[in-house]
Parts: sequence; C-alpha cells; structure tokens
Amino acid sequence: MKLFQQLLVAPAALGLLAPMAANAAELNINGVNDYSAQSVAVESISDFSDVQPSDWAFQALTNLAERHGCVAGTPSGSITRYEAAALLNSCLGNVAQVNEEERRLLNEFGPELAVIKGRIDGLESRVGEFEAGQFSSTTKLSGTTVFVVGGVDGVTDKEAVTFNYDTKLALNTSFNGDDLLKTRIRSGNFGSGPFSFADGAASPLEVASSTGNSLTIDRAYYQFPVGESLTATVGALVRQDDMLGVWPSSYPSDSILDVLTYAGANAAYSLAEGAGAGITYANDNLSASLVLVSDEANDASQGVLTEQGSDDITAQLAWVADNFTVAAAYTTSDGGNTTDTADANDFDAWGLSAQYDLDNGISLNAGMGWKSPDKEDDTNNIEDENTWSIGVVWSDLGAEGNNLGIAYGTAEGHRDDSGYDDPMAYEVYYSIAVSDNITVTPAFFSVEKDGADDVTGGLVKTTFSF
Repeated sequence: MKLFQQLLVAPAALGLLAPMAANAAELNINGVNDYSAQSVAVESISDFSDVQPSDWAFQALTNLAERHGCVAGTPSGSITRYEAAALLNSCLGNVAQVNEEERRLLNEFGPELAVIKGRIDGLESRVGEFEAGQFSSTTKLSGTTVFVVGGVDGVTDKEAVTFNYDTKLALNTSFNGDDLLKTRIRSGNFGSGPFSFADGAASPLEVASSTGNSLTIDRAYYQFPVGESLTATVGALVRQDDMLGVWPSSYPSDSILDVLTYAGANAAYSLAEGAGAGITYANDNLSASLVLVSDEANDASQGVLTEQGSDDITAQLAWVADNFTVAAAYTTSDGGNTTDTADANDFDAWGLSAQYDLDNGISLNAGMGWKSPDKEDDTNNIEDENTWSIGVVWSDLGAEGNNLGIAYGTAEGHRDDSGYDDPMAYEVYYSIAVSDNITVTPAFFSVEKDGADDVTGGLVKTTFSF
C-alpha cells in the first residue's frame, strides 16, 4: 500500500483536476507506456529531461522537493512532464493543504496527474478483484508443520533415528464476527514406529498423525453464541476438548509425549472424536459445559445415541480466576457395548485438575483422574484405574519466547494389582523461539513399561507456523 499512498493526489489536487478530465481522457494511453516501466515512486530525479531548468516549474519543483524532503535529490537537468507529475504526487500525496505555488504546479500538470491516477486506480481495482476471487473474505487460513527427528532406546528392532512430519491446515470462517466454522486438514507420516499411535507403540507423541501422507479432514464443526453467556457447538467431526469451556492446564506449551497432555485425568478428558454437540455457559469466573460425542455417527448401522453406537457424554464445571484455574470433569462412555460383558471402553470417569500461574512466568499444573469400567474383568486388566500428572512451564526462560517444560505422571492407568509395576513417564523440553514463526524444541523423555524395559528417547522438534 505504500506505493499506492505515494501516488494518490491530495484532495485539494483532485478538485483542481476535475475540469481537466476531458483532456486527460483524450490522451493516448499507449503513448505513456514508455513511462510505465519506470517506478512511479520517485527515488532520484537527477536524470529527468523535458521541463527545462530555465522554466518556472523546474524551480518550483526543486523548491517543493527540498521543502517536503520527498525525493533523494533535487533536479540537476531537464525532466519530462510525467516525471514532474510523479514528483508532484510523491510530494503532495499526504498533504491536506497546498500553497499558491503548489496549486499552480497542480494546475500545470493536471492532465498528467489524471493519467497517473487513472492507471493506479485501475491497478488497485485489479488487485482487489484478484484478492476477492482467490479466497473468501470471511475465511482465514492458518497452519503448522512439525518436523520431528529422534529415536528411542528400549524397543526391539525400532531404535533407529527417524524423521517424520505432521501438518495441519485450519480454515476458520466467521460469518458475523462472533461465530466460527472450523475445517481442519491434517497429514502425517509417523506410521507404526515408537512415536506413533499404533497398537503397542512405546511412546506416542502428541503430534504423531499417521495418514500415510494423505490429506484428511480431522475437524468440521460450527460454533456460535446463544445470547450473552452461552456458546453452542455442533459438528460432523469434532473432538471433546473443542467444545469444553476450559482446558484446565497450561502444560504443555509445546507437546511431546501424548500421555502427559491430558491434565492428569486421561479418561475424563478422553478426547473422544466424532459427530458431536455441546453447550457452554460462561459468566464472570464460572464456566460449565455439557458435550456429546458419537464416535460412529457416520455409520447407519450404529448412529447417534443408539445401543450399537459409541457415545461419550462429558460435563465440566470450572472456576477461572486471574492467575489460577480449577476444573472438575465427569465422562460416561458406553463404547457401543451391547453385550453384558466387560469392555474397556464402557466406563465412567472423573477428573480434577488445576493450574496456578506465578508472577515470575512459572505455571504450575496438577491433575488426577479415576476410571471405573461398567463391568470388571481382572484377567484382561479391565478394572478400576487412576492417573495423575504434574507439570511445570517456565515461560521466557533465557530469552523472550523460550519455554522450559518438565512433567511427571502415570504412563497408563494404574491398577491395584499385586505385582503391578505402576509405570511412570517423565519428559523435559526447552522450546527455542527462532522467530515469530519458527520454534525449535529439543526434548528428552522416559516411559516405564509394566514388566518390560523402560523406553528412553530424545528428539528435536521444529514447528513452523504460518
């Protein structure tokens, strides 16, 4: 826009040019093409060649350039009329009032100014058409791409260093400024390694999507206000946390191990995904949410809120103050279980989580959760479980934008079984803000396994935001 601003004629000049519109229209535009190759924003006028140094206009233009400081140098030779007009635009584009000499210059070079303004208006119009035609004015595109280079020790035949990626493209549309239509596209190639979510994976990472390099839609929902205190969400593909009013933890600010990202209540905050609807009430410090997710809503043989379909209902009550948040959550899931047998996905779960922010940039986080299956089966380890985690984020440590994160918590739901190892997990990371859009995060972690060797690993994660 700087170029356009430099070439706009001041309002006073436009009034003077109106009587000259007919003359400007009669000009041969093709004859001006030679000038279009030159930069309209004047950098130096030492090579001009039409208005002679002996002309009154030459001296007036020299005085104008010196008075406003709008070009790099004053004329040292003759200049063309269009170069003079370009200089006039550059110097008077932001001037609201002109003196008598400047008014005389505007009258003198009125036709040339009209041609220049016409060409710029046409260019601005074409740029506007291009922008409007390429993308909706109501939609914003943003995205992240994450590169992960790392490896683990303790997993047979899977200890080589790997290089994987995860990309998310979010299309956020608002029709009235208060609503949100979200569509997110995701792709990743974490496959079946120790960082993935494949069955038996040793240490899944929060960013580990495995789409086989295919683009998939993993979010499609609409969120809108209902009055002043209520917000509703409905979607064909939405996740539990998209609809909750509060996420009761600031840990992690830069995710590493997935198991440490559930605010300590891994079953209550199960992050169930599917078709869903939710409502949140927020007034002052109080937040209350009720959400439903149907995992198989797109399958006509299962559907929404049927015995065959898997439905998760979550209620959350939270108090949000200036420097702390505390939240309680309850989730019930039927897992689509139609038999009178034990099912690990047929359960009730509770969670209590809190976050406390200190004045020195340190945020303390802790949470606990309990899971109770509808029916127990000790042989298949379907029984009461509990989880917990603590995490600390130290913001702006070492430099602005750099964060240190440390967390320790249960590696899986702990059972009250004789001989059970109660496996734990911990991680340490340090996020380095290379720029506003690039963050490099080295991390080290360890995950204990029940009855097996511990898995330790290290990685460097680079996040590009755009």
